[in-house]
Amino acid sequence: MTARDANLSYRLLAAMLVSLALAVATARSLQADAAKGSQLAHQWCANCHVTSSSAAANIQQGPPSFATIARTRTADQLHAFLSHPHGAMPDLSLTRAEIDDLVAYIQTIR
Repeated sequence: MTARDANLSYRLLAAMLVSLALAVATARSLQADAAKGSQLAHQWCANCHVTSSSAAANIQQGPPSFATIARTRTADQLHAFLSHPHGAMPDLSLTRAEIDDLVAYIQTIR
């Protein structure tokens, strides 16, 4: 295999990986249910976070509001954050589908 063939193979592999990553992200967002995410937010998160997009959501007292989170984090960052136990938050042991739904809801607040 020549250097040119190897370079072409790497480019093709990179393009395939990017396409796969985009397909997974799109499929995940298509399956997510923001209404279910809203229910989860009000059930599990509203005790500490302001979970709506109201004007009060911009007042910082304690943990960041969902409006602040929506403006400062990407969907991928939210998925990573919610997939692992962290800090002072309780370990809710959310399923992947619940995380997808919660992220979908947070993104509606932007």
